[in-house]
Amino acid sequence: MKGKKSYAEKYGCERVVTARNSALAFAEIDMLKLAPGKSFSYAEPGKEFALMVLAGSCTVEGQGFRFERVGKRRTPFDGVAEGVYIGKDTPFTVTAVGGDVRICVAKAPAEKAIRPYRIDAESVRTKTLGKGPFERFAAFNLDESREAQRLYIGEFWAEDGNWASFPPHKHDVDDMPAEGALDEIYYFEFDKPEGFGVQMVYTKEGDIDEAYKVRTGDFVEIPKGYHPCSVAPGYKCYCLWIMAGNNRGLFSTTQEEHKWINESYTPKSGK
Repeated sequence: MKGKKSYAEKYGCERVVTARNSALAFAEIDMLKLAPGKSFSYAEPGKEFALMVLAGSCTVEGQGFRFERVGKRRTPFDGVAEGVYIGKDTPFTVTAVGGDVRICVAKAPAEKAIRPYRIDAESVRTKTLGKGPFERFAAFNLDESREAQRLYIGEFWAEDGNWASFPPHKHDVDDMPAEGALDEIYYFEFDKPEGFGVQMVYTKEGDIDEAYKVRTGDFVEIPKGYHPCSVAPGYKCYCLWIMAGNNRGLFSTTQEEHKWINESYTPKSGK
């Protein structure tokens, strides 16, 4: 199956990554855009959900819970995403508040019942990763500090020719605690309409060896293998990454021949 999928922004709900059109074991993605006051309801038994608000604000409610005005960003470049986690077998409704709202809805099969909760921007852990030409700012929105069964979600921002997910790493083998097998999906946006980047996905064995040009609205599925990416010089890149698996966390191994970069790389002056 094709590893890159593209979403053209429009009102309503679009099923972008599903169990039928993807090689992934767990992760699914919907994109939801609502006009002010409009609502959309979900009732999908046996799945957990994480709603990451890309832009705008919304109310999320169901039986016994109501989270108002979730989301503070005008664009994904205006800070960290807010969101809502919904456990399995929990119908809910999303309503746009104060303007259009755009939401990435991540889903994964779940057996464990977990109460819904809100993810506020102020509570999200952030960190600068890498150095020099592979420095990027990252947020860990739904990490191991928050309860979930399989979903594990974060964001990063890279700019001006920099690389991310670098040095190359993978998480496709259950060899805990060194490495866990987790699906991953990258979703991209750029600060200008003409902005673009390159997302690589490849394995040591060579059965996957892809380099995708990515623009705003593009998704890349990572069923296995190494997956570094870069943004074109002069542009800023936003990436929402969604992981799903039985071992939630950053249990990954670095490509052997590139391990030295983390250990001894020194950026040239001015970069």
